[in-house]
Amino acid sequence: MDPLALGGLVAVLTIFVLFSGISVALGLLVVSAGFLIVFDGMRSLELMPEILFGKLNNFALLSIPMFIIMGSSIASTRAGADLYEALERWLTRVPGGLVISNLGACALFSAMSGSSPATCAAIGKMGIPEMRKRGYPDGVAAGSIAAGGTLGILIPPSVTMIVYGIATETSIGRLFLAGVFPGLMLVGLFMTWSIYSTWRSGNLAVLSSTSYSWREKFEILPRVLPFLAIILGVLYAMYGGIATPSETAAVGALLCLVIAMVIYKLWNPKDLWVVLRDSTKESVMILFIIAAAGVFSYMLSSLFITQSIAAWIGTLDVNPWVLMGAVNVFLLIAGFFLPPVAVILMAAPILLPIITTAGFDPIWFAVVLTINMEIGLISPPVGLNLYVINGIAPDIKLKTILTGSLPYVACMVIAIILLCLFPGIATWLPNAVMGAAI
Repeated sequence: MDPLALGGLVAVLTIFVLFSGISVALGLLVVSAGFLIVFDGMRSLELMPEILFGKLNNFALLSIPMFIIMGSSIASTRAGADLYEALERWLTRVPGGLVISNLGACALFSAMSGSSPATCAAIGKMGIPEMRKRGYPDGVAAGSIAAGGTLGILIPPSVTMIVYGIATETSIGRLFLAGVFPGLMLVGLFMTWSIYSTWRSGNLAVLSSTSYSWREKFEILPRVLPFLAIILGVLYAMYGGIATPSETAAVGALLCLVIAMVIYKLWNPKDLWVVLRDSTKESVMILFIIAAAGVFSYMLSSLFITQSIAAWIGTLDVNPWVLMGAVNVFLLIAGFFLPPVAVILMAAPILLPIITTAGFDPIWFAVVLTINMEIGLISPPVGLNLYVINGIAPDIKLKTILTGSLPYVACMVIAIILLCLFPGIATWLPNAVMGAAI
C-alpha cells in the first residue's frame, strides 16, 4: 500500500479512536499495534515494550514531574491571591490597573505553576468578582482571565515546551528562552485589548485608581517575592550553566514545597499528600502519553509514512507560507479537541520533517504551535479554561465567557502573524544567550 495513502488511513483511524473516548495513550497504542500487526506481522509486537520503556529512558523527562510538583505546591496555597493583591496595590494608579494586574498575575502565576486551569482558578477566584464589583464588563472580566490562564504553556518554565523538546530532540533551554518575548507580547496584546474594550464600553470610571498606602504595598511583598525569586533562580541556573533543566527543576520543586510550608503553613500531612498525589497522577499521565507516542512514531517510521510525507512535501511547488498556513489550520482544529501535550506528541513526528524541509526553524515553530494550543484552551467544544471560569463564576453565562474570550483569540492570531513576519521575536533571545543554533 502506498505510504501516503497509508498515512491518511492512519490519521483517520487515529482520530476515530481518540474521539471514541479512550485515553490518548491507550488510543495511540491501539492504533500503533493494529497497523504494525497488519503490515509487519505479529513479530513486530516484540519491539513495542522495548520502544515503550526506551522512550522513558531519558534524563530530561525527570524535569516534568519536578516542574509539576513545583506548580502544584504553589497552586495549593494562597500564592495566586497574594500575587493578584500585590500587583493590584502596585499598579493601582495605572489606567485600567485592575485588569492589567489580573493579566500580570496570570502571566506570573502561570510561569510559576505551568498549569492553565490552575492559573484560571487561582487568579479568577479573586480577580473576576473584584472586576465585576468595580464595573468591568463581564466579557472582559471572564475573558481576560480565561486568556491569561493560557500563558502557562508558553511562558517558561513550560511543561509543554519540555514535551516538544523531547519529542523533537531540540534544546529545552532554547525553547524556554524562545517563549519569553512572545509571552510578553501576548500579555501586552491582552492588556491593550482589555483597556480598549473597557474604554469603548463607556465605563470610564472603572479605569480610575484606588489608593493604597506605601505600608499596604510593601506588607504583601514577603509572601510573593520568594516564589518569584525561585523562578528567576531556576532560569538563571539553567542558562548560567550551573545545572541541567532536570536538576534545576528538582531544586525548584523542593524550594517551592519548603516555602509553601513556611509562608503558608502547609504543614498538614494530608495537604502535602494531596500535592504529591495530584502531581504523580498528572506526571504519570503525561509520561504514559510520551511513551505511547514513541511507539506511534516508530510505527509511522517503520511503515515509511513520515519519510514519504517529507519527500512528498519536498516535491510540491507550493509557497512555504501557504504550507505553514495549512499546518496552522490543522493545529487549530486539533487543539479544539485534544490537550496540548497529546497534539504535540502526535503531530511532531509528522510535522517536524515538513517544517524543516520547508525551511522553517523548529524553535520558532514550537512557539507558533504553542500559541495554537493556547487558542484551543479557550475555544469550544473542549475549551478547558472556559469551563473553569464558568465554575468560578456560574452566574456568568458560558456564551458570555466565550464571547468575551474571542477577542483574545484574535490577539493570539495577531501574535502568530507577527511571529511569521518577525521570527526574531522568538529566535533572537535563544541565539543571544546560547549562541546561534548549528
